[in-house]
Amino acid sequence: MTPRWPALLMLLAVTALLAAAEPAGVTILDNTTVTNTPQSAASITTAGGTFTTLLLNATTQTLRWKAYVGNVTGTITLDDAQNSTIYDWTPVTVSGEVYATRNSTVGWSSIGCAGNATIATEQAQLNLTTTKVDSINQTFNQTVHRGLYVGTTLIANSTCRAVATYVNSTRQQPAENATFQEVLLSDSSNRLVYATLLENDAQGYNAGAFDFQMIVAESDVTPTPSTYYFWAEIS
Repeated sequence: MTPRWPALLMLLAVTALLAAAEPAGVTILDNTTVTNTPQSAASITTAGGTFTTLLLNATTQTLRWKAYVGNVTGTITLDDAQNSTIYDWTPVTVSGEVYATRNSTVGWSSIGCAGNATIATEQAQLNLTTTKVDSINQTFNQTVHRGLYVGTTLIANSTCRAVATYVNSTRQQPAENATFQEVLLSDSSNRLVYATLLENDAQGYNAGAFDFQMIVAESDVTPTPSTYYFWAEIS
């Protein structure tokens, strides 16, 4: 059965500041949060005195992940320190990245691939067991992705842990040309950052057209959900 995650449909607006050379914070213009409907119980009727061997198949909604999907609008602008604009450009097609992290600040100048220690720390903070199939460590168990720039920092292709989320409820094979790639990054303070590479109205997990989709980890035992902060770059 295909795994299912709670989905948050988002429309992000971002202004890329050319002089800053790092991701910019976004404005969330709209959001709709949904989750799945559990499947009804199956039943079987057998006669007394019989012995029945069953093969059962079940799909359980994970509480250790949540999903964000949606579209991006924005401009590329040339601003001064007071955010006064001398000129700006509206891209015809969207490209770049969306970033999400549980941290309100990120050291973008020291960004790079997330190491095992950073992943272990994030899992410990979220009470995620490394051996679970849906841990961060085992979910991001491939290193296949396109290259990307975070500001002026090059993240070379297939150097970081990465996944490609599903298209039309179907798993994608690891490939550098897969759509909706997501890469694990961190800064020098070991703050974990999820980076998803933008598409342009590509077919997404439910056959809808999206610019981005990503999954981020969550604690399944803490009553208060984690807050995630979003940045983006349009190129």
